[in-house]
Amino acid sequence: MSDPSHPVPPETESNADIIIVGAGLVGVTSALALARRGHRVLVLDKQEPGRGASYGNAGHMATEQVFPIADASILRSLPGMLMDPMGPLRLDWKYLPRALPWLTRLVLNLRPTPFRQSVAGIRALNERSLAAWQRLLASVDSSHLLKADGSLLVYEKPESHSKLEALESRMREQQVPVELWDREAIQRAAPQLSDALLGGLFFPATGHVLDPWRVVTTLVEAARHEGVRFEQETVQSTRLTAKGAAVTTHAGEREAGQMLVACGAHSADLTAQLTGKRVPLDTERGYHLMLPRESDRLPFAVTSLERRFIMTPMETGLRLAGTVEFAGLEAPPNMGRAWQLHRLSRGLFKADLDAEGATPWMGFRPSLPDSLPIIDRVCDGRVLLAFGHHHLGLTQSAITAELIAELAGPGEHAATVTPPYRDDLPSLEPYRLSRFG
Repeated sequence: MSDPSHPVPPETESNADIIIVGAGLVGVTSALALARRGHRVLVLDKQEPGRGASYGNAGHMATEQVFPIADASILRSLPGMLMDPMGPLRLDWKYLPRALPWLTRLVLNLRPTPFRQSVAGIRALNERSLAAWQRLLASVDSSHLLKADGSLLVYEKPESHSKLEALESRMREQQVPVELWDREAIQRAAPQLSDALLGGLFFPATGHVLDPWRVVTTLVEAARHEGVRFEQETVQSTRLTAKGAAVTTHAGEREAGQMLVACGAHSADLTAQLTGKRVPLDTERGYHLMLPRESDRLPFAVTSLERRFIMTPMETGLRLAGTVEFAGLEAPPNMGRAWQLHRLSRGLFKADLDAEGATPWMGFRPSLPDSLPIIDRVCDGRVLLAFGHHHLGLTQSAITAELIAELAGPGEHAATVTPPYRDDLPSLEPYRLSRFG
């Protein structure tokens, strides 16, 4: 029964079977997959498609990152997180009261059993992610946008060698392809890196994209060709209806048989409105610094073990990224954290990186305390969910889209409907909304 003090606006036709809230990589890849399964799709976002976290991600296909976003060391790191505004992992002390419940859940998930479950869930998506991206980009004649050339983790302090060996052992236990490289191997592959680097781990089953923004725009164009409509509207609220689900924007209300919530860090409120469940979603604020004069420095993405940031070669330059800040959605960005990445790069190359014309950026990564996304079909099939991929949004978006297309089932509005995906899709149990009670 409707509340007379809050009258329901009149319903308007959306001419869509599925409304997607969110035009980031997860929303865009899902829109394309759903359209190819015969659905009429409408995508709503307050920004141009791909202008959120998808625009500024590190560009690294991080299939090797099968461990949760934090381990037991976060407890020892908490004082430094609060005190150092330029540290690689920072918690704004003013945000601490709001972050404490989320951090408590994160710590509880570090217990052996939930930690193993998180690793298994991340790995199940990651080990299928690169192939899913290769299928997707090949389907839009854009395979060249993905370089599956591997990535490298380097170290420079003798005392870090034992950490590297321990990490190599853990990776092998999880069947992550990994090679131990010495100084000479690094110099052969990436001769512009400093001779002071002592060695590293090479991950051959990873890669990087030439430009995340170009990837998004390419997929948007392909989706539009399949009939997907993109509207730039600010979503104000959502609700279930007898026919499916409705969304209210500044332009009115639209209804469809199904709704996909895929708006990243902004997904919690909409999910609560539709399902009645409040999910513990928080935000990793990520920064990058784009160096337009350094596109030829590296052949693949390189991460520093000690300095804790990544450098990815792209068409438009070298992207330095990787810091994490917990400060919520409202606090203004601290672009000094982006410029700090250039200072961190000093000493990693034979000649320092050129920062002339560099541009900083900050975006919101949606994070759940068990480091697993929510990928699910709820409310009698009227609501689909795909969010919470933290810093693996780029990596996992293509495989997530395949899962969402399977959850939605075949549509009725295409001359030829793409058949179901392969039988090797991962089980959805680790990603269900119900794990949060």
